[in-house]
Formats: sequence, C-alpha cells, structure tokens
Amino acid sequence: MIMTVTTSGALVETLDKLVGFETVSARSNLALIDHVEDLARAHGAEIDRIPAPADDKAALWITIGPRDVPGYVLSGHSDVVPVDGQSWSSDPFRLTERGGRLFGRGTSDMKGFVAVCLALLPEMAAAGLARPIHIALSYDEEVGCLGVRPLIARMRARGLRPLGCFVGEPTEMGVVVGHKGKSAARLTFRGRACHSATAPQGVNAVEFAARFIDHVRLSAERLARDGARDPLYDVPHTTGLCSVVRGGTALNIVPDTCTVEFEYRAIAADDAGALAGAAIAYATEVLGAEMAARDPACGVAVEPLVGYPGLELDPQADLARLAKRLSGRDGHAKVSYGTEAGLFQTLGDVPAVVIGPGAMGRAHRADEYVTRDELESCAGFVRQLIAASR
Repeated sequence: MIMTVTTSGALVETLDKLVGFETVSARSNLALIDHVEDLARAHGAEIDRIPAPADDKAALWITIGPRDVPGYVLSGHSDVVPVDGQSWSSDPFRLTERGGRLFGRGTSDMKGFVAVCLALLPEMAAAGLARPIHIALSYDEEVGCLGVRPLIARMRARGLRPLGCFVGEPTEMGVVVGHKGKSAARLTFRGRACHSATAPQGVNAVEFAARFIDHVRLSAERLARDGARDPLYDVPHTTGLCSVVRGGTALNIVPDTCTVEFEYRAIAADDAGALAGAAIAYATEVLGAEMAARDPACGVAVEPLVGYPGLELDPQADLARLAKRLSGRDGHAKVSYGTEAGLFQTLGDVPAVVIGPGAMGRAHRADEYVTRDELESCAGFVRQLIAASR
C-alpha cells in the first residue's frame, strides 16, 4: 500500500497498484495483466487476452456494455521505460506524493490514464451503456508500438469497428489530432581490417558509414529548407538524423565494422518509410556496391528498428469535436512524438485522438509525476464519455 499519500481515492489507489508493477519493456507485464483482468472481470466486463508470441507478455481488450454495436476505445500501454542511471528522489516503483504531485515511473506515461479508466470501471458497469466502452491495454509501446498490432488484428478479426479511439498519452488533457510517423533502422557496414600503415589495402567501414551519415544529414537539411510545412507542429517539417554510431578498435587499425542507427520523423505530407528506404538504398546500392567491388565479403547489412504511421485527423471530424466537448477544450494540437493512435487509424481504420493526463516533458525522466488535478480532469473526461455512451 502507498505510504506517503495522505488520502486514499480510487484514482490514487489504482495508480499506486499499477506503478508497483515494474513493467519496463525488457520484463514481463503478465502480473499487471492478471491484476487488470481480475479487476475488469469483477465488474462483468468481457475480456479478450492476446498473448505475445513468446508468451511472456499479453495485451487486453476489455469491453463494457453491448457487444453488437460500435462504441469507443480508451487505449493505453502497460510498459514503461527503464530507470537505470536516473537519480530519483524516491522509489520509482512506489507511488509517492509530495505537494500534490504523485511521483513514480509511468505516472505520466501512461499509467495515470490507465488508472483512471480502471478506477471508473464500476461507473461504466452501472451506467447501462447503449454503446460499449472498450479498454485496450497493450505492451511494448516504448520499443516500437509492438503489442498494439496483434491487439488491433484481433479487433479486426472479431469484426469490430469502433467509432473512435482515445489514446491516453500525456497531453495535459489537450486534444491532439496529429503526430509524426517514424521509420528507423540500424545499418552495419562490414569492411576489411588491416594495419593503418597499409590503409589502402583495407576497406574502411567507418569512412563508408561517414558517407552515409552525411547523406542523411544533407537530406534532412533539404527537408528543413525546402520541404513541406505543418505549422501545428513545434518542429513544422520532417526531420532525419543519425544518432548512434559505433566503430573502430584502435587508431592504427583500419576498422572493419561500423554500425549506424538513424531515423526519419515525417509530417503527413511526407512518408518516413519512403525516406528511410531511399537512405537505405543509397547505403546498400551505392556504398555497399563500392565496398563489395573492393572485397566481395564487404557490404552493408540492414536491421529495421522502429516503424509506425503518423496520425492525421481533421480537426472538424466527429471524433475531434467529441473530444473537445468531453474535455471542455476548444483548441487542438499536433505532437512530434509517436503514439499508437496512428496504428489504430491506419491498421484498424478507426479514427483516433491523443488525450491524457500528465505531460510528455515529465516522461522518461527521473521524478516523473502526475498531479491529482490532472487525474481528476481525466476522470471528468471519461465520465463525460460514459454519459455520452448511455
């Protein structure tokens, strides 16, 4: 039980329990899933459990209300980022309150939203809903939006077509109608080592990787200078960069291996996958061919890392207007970070908005927190959705 929170409301108690599950992406989430499944079943919900291929994780599709009419989805992910190397003022996996702020890993991203949905299960069950409310709980969002894909596939296989999806990433309860799509990969340049005194006899993997890095940099500069614009984003154009490079062993050895990780994040006018594909083609067809011409054992290997579609919803769409009405907000925004909303829209053919308690600026950092007021504001939103679904 929580020790430093002085009052006990259903929202805080539920969040306390969720934070206590150490569901970093490298670990199983099954203890949390078992807990949520038991809680939902106790309120008469229909449960569909979608195991991960390795059976060490699972997603949940929870339905409250009638099964034969379309309703709305409240979507969240169960995993959190690691705390390794971070300096926390309190145990990150034990909810702690200081000055109205509830500290713990995942409080903003995004167990605060999930806690609100679960705490209001009794109200959903008692409401006599005419339209169902679904709670979708995924895994491995933080490492590439992996667990939501089989969940959406299960939804489609069951013939479900919800009216809309609210993805509860932290937006301070602002209505987000768009986010950028992303495509990322790791390239391994394999050259031929030799003593640096005879450098021309080798194939320098680092130098070929450097040419690739410059290629990505120049393409990103072109996008920033001449590319399409969307002023709703804080960075209003598509971006590209190389962010991780590893190669070489000693100054006097021509390096035979260098790895480069790179990404593109695209506004709706561009295609992140196509941009990444063009960069990969340059690496394999131009640079790799040059390397192989010098030694057939040399070349470039490609490992996809992350890929998800962007979200683009008309601010005047029914779901966007509903989100504004339920939240009492008139405005809308777009964000550069990715969410599962684009996958619901693209794979599930379900319109989506992003709205949830907390702030992304607090996520992934030490002393992550959500406030009581933010949880209450989110609860007000969900209660309005319950009322609209009666």
